[in-house]
Amino acid sequence: MEPTRTATATRVAAAACTALLALTVTACTDEDVDKAKDTVASATAKAGDVVASATEAAASELEKVKDGVNATGDVKAADTTKPDGDRTTAEITATNSSDKKADYTISVNFRDSDGNLLDAVVLNINGVDPGASKSGTARSNRSLSGTPKAEIGQALRH
Repeated sequence: MEPTRTATATRVAAAACTALLALTVTACTDEDVDKAKDTVASATAKAGDVVASATEAAASELEKVKDGVNATGDVKAADTTKPDGDRTTAEITATNSSDKKADYTISVNFRDSDGNLLDAVVLNINGVDPGASKSGTARSNRSLSGTPKAEIGQALRH
């Protein structure tokens, strides 16, 4: 079976992002980094405006969090369901490992069985007591085909 155009473009975008990271880490010239950025931008455009837009929106929401601490280990995603018939959902649970009440801002990625990114959303779970758990529902921005898997992209405790 031949991969879809979006799946192929997503793989290209992932490879380009990896190349950009490698160039940045190895301290290449500014020109090399600029070329890699152009490649990433081109690949992202090919991956589809919808996914790119959702990813940018999620990143923008995470950037708004001030004094957030990486808390990805505190957050788990359950299996996905489609209770509304069209949108994919996943229950996300945050367990507060700190000693004070905290809020969580979590990016959730929905991926197909091949690992291709289909959608990205941000979920806030507020008022989690120390040592306690609290859940919320991440809902895809649009209808997703198949049975996507939800994964935690990033979680910030604040």
